[in-house]
Amino acid sequence: MKSIMKNTVVVALMFVTVASMANGPKGTFGKKASEVEKNLISVELDPVFKKKGGKLFMNLLNLDLEKVTIKVIDSEGRVLYRESYEGDLVIEKAFNFENAFSNEYTVLVVDNNKTFKEKIEVK
Repeated sequence: MKSIMKNTVVVALMFVTVASMANGPKGTFGKKASEVEKNLISVELDPVFKKKGGKLFMNLLNLDLEKVTIKVIDSEGRVLYRESYEGDLVIEKAFNFENAFSNEYTVLVVDNNKTFKEKIEVK
């Protein structure tokens, strides 16, 4: 008899909790999804560069799906590599400088009129 009473109390408590959560806060009733999306925080994400020995790894989260250009330039300003991506959410690139000539190389990432640089020196 006590177990039936305990189970009834637990079920009633769960029902009240679910019913109160289903109603939601009073201020959100009738809002459109677009109004809620306008209040989201704007996130600025820079590319992440990681060096391991003579290799350079680059990751970029391209939330706006705009054009991203990656260039590798040597110390004399010559463009050794250029590639553009458009519509890709995640851009990952690995550069292997292990067999490159001794020089200082700069990897440029141009994303939505912002330029990011990472330098790597090969000795």
